[in-house]
Amino acid sequence: MPGTFSFFGFSRAGAGRRATTLSLVLGLGLACSASAQSSDQPAPKVSVAAAYSQDITQEAVFIGRGEAIDKVDIVARVNGFLEERKVEDGSLVNENDLLFRIEPDLYQATLDARKADLDKAQANLELAKVELARKEELLRREATPASEVDIARANELVAEAAVKSAQAAIQQAELDLSYTEIRAPFPGRMGRVATSEGDVVGPSNPPLVTLVRETPIYVSFALNEKQLVNVLQELGETTDSLAHSQRSPDVHVTLPNGTNLDETGRIVFIDNRIDPLTGAIILRAEFANEKRLIVDGSFVHVRISALEPTTQVLVPQAALQRDQRGEFALVVNDKQMVEQRYVTTGDTVGNAIIVLDGMREGESVIVEGLQRVRPGVAVDAVVAAEQPKE
Repeated sequence: MPGTFSFFGFSRAGAGRRATTLSLVLGLGLACSASAQSSDQPAPKVSVAAAYSQDITQEAVFIGRGEAIDKVDIVARVNGFLEERKVEDGSLVNENDLLFRIEPDLYQATLDARKADLDKAQANLELAKVELARKEELLRREATPASEVDIARANELVAEAAVKSAQAAIQQAELDLSYTEIRAPFPGRMGRVATSEGDVVGPSNPPLVTLVRETPIYVSFALNEKQLVNVLQELGETTDSLAHSQRSPDVHVTLPNGTNLDETGRIVFIDNRIDPLTGAIILRAEFANEKRLIVDGSFVHVRISALEPTTQVLVPQAALQRDQRGEFALVVNDKQMVEQRYVTTGDTVGNAIIVLDGMREGESVIVEGLQRVRPGVAVDAVVAAEQPKE
């Protein structure tokens, strides 16, 4: 036949049809074998942990700054040579301690001269009084005109004014003399002394030193409008009463090196306006600062704790993932199937994180083996090794 030829009793066309049939049979066999193998494959193993509840005292964290309650630049109030320096750089002083002495001789001499002026003025006053009395007696005898009495009375008034002026001059001289001794107005720590003994100092010169009160100390920080309203509503206070209320929340500080200050502060001041540029209001907390770990001008983290703890649901941080929709966890349900659960999270607590919405206590979340599973598949779940909750 045209187009065919025989070879061991098979035509070429017949052999092609048999080859096609054989291929189909082999393909179906392989597919069935693969399906059998897939159904026989064990479910992937994952480690799960249960969501748990815990009483949590909520905290808000802010950036704060140390502010000395009292801070002053010590300035010489009179001119003169610095005769004596009684303090060292950085030394602690008590109230009324002598810090510096400016040469007092000139001011003592001025005081002595003013006292002499007073003696002179008082003598002139006595003379004027005697003269007035004599003139009045002569007038009574009609031995002198009335104008002489008027002049004598005026001279007495002038003498009285001279006495008052001399007394005022003495007070000024005594003040100037007292200013030659510079004393600490309050207890605190000295800064770097900018002058040496023998320097000429005075009101127009730079400050001699800065004195800072370190104990107690303020820490100032800012709350935005929402945070302020939340605090006031929770406590049932106003901005006027919060600083003096017994229900004022505790204030804690984390120092610049990351350690927590072992003191509790209290709110003592709330500003009377919100800054329109930042939308924040300034608060001030007071700390005893017994160890002087808060320094004037230093930046610290301020933590305000809620008055009462609240029960929150927590899960290990390792259970959480994120995609374009947000954070989610893979939950193993009662049928050992994986569900994808989107959640709303809060603050971290140790190795766990607070779940505000989307999770219930007791639900199992996958913490290990996340890369081997996907939503909708069955898994072989085992309980993960217990992790510390805090």
